[in-house]
Amino acid sequence: MAAKTSHQESVTELCSLFKLLSDPTRLEILMQLSQGEFTVTDICSSLNLPQPTVSHHLGLLRMGHCIVNKRNGKSVIYSLSETTKGTKNSLRFSVGTHSVTISDIG
Repeated sequence: MAAKTSHQESVTELCSLFKLLSDPTRLEILMQLSQGEFTVTDICSSLNLPQPTVSHHLGLLRMGHCIVNKRNGKSVIYSLSETTKGTKNSLRFSVGTHSVTISDIG
């Protein structure tokens, strides 16, 4: 089988991003993180979801390189990654040489 071309790799990466964004909970989490840094507890409270559910979605977003986390004592603080930018009304994702923008959200 031939090696994947750069174009094929970009398409695969974009499909993975769209799969991540297809879940309403993950999109809600990203929209919240576009406003700043939050702990799991903050996100659970604002979305009215249990901690295991939020942690599961945060893990998927982290593996998809949409978010990053840092430890502050016993707390873990989440924020958008360098490849994901957010404003009050939009999210922008960089995937290879492509970018995807979702606007008019919130």
